[in-house]
Amino acid sequence: MKHLGIIALCCILFCAFGTIAYGQEFQMGTFSLTPSSDGYSLNKGSGERIVLLEVAFPKSFEVKPDVILNLNTIDADKTENLRISMKSASISRDGFTIQVRTWAESKINMVGGTWIAVSPKK
Repeated sequence: MKHLGIIALCCILFCAFGTIAYGQEFQMGTFSLTPSSDGYSLNKGSGERIVLLEVAFPKSFEVKPDVILNLNTIDADKTENLRISMKSASISRDGFTIQVRTWAESKINMVGGTWIAVSPKK
């Protein structure tokens, strides 16, 4: 857990340095998906299951940013293997979609993390 904090701090410092040195703009946020989230199905059934979360940037970027996702919280059923993948999709100047996927018999009760969007200024 201590390593995750160090990694997060390094990412923040990297983004801050990039903003100053290279004229980049960045935004950050957190996310959490639970069974009460719309369309959540990672904790039941079997086979491939996907949940989507739309993220709107607090302020639109001038150009489309790159998005980095970080998984920092997971609650899963210990009786099954843990299988999870996460990616950003549909990235635009105004926001993006987080896609979390599991498959086979894995049961994921909750997943959370952080995102960082970085874009060079025009």
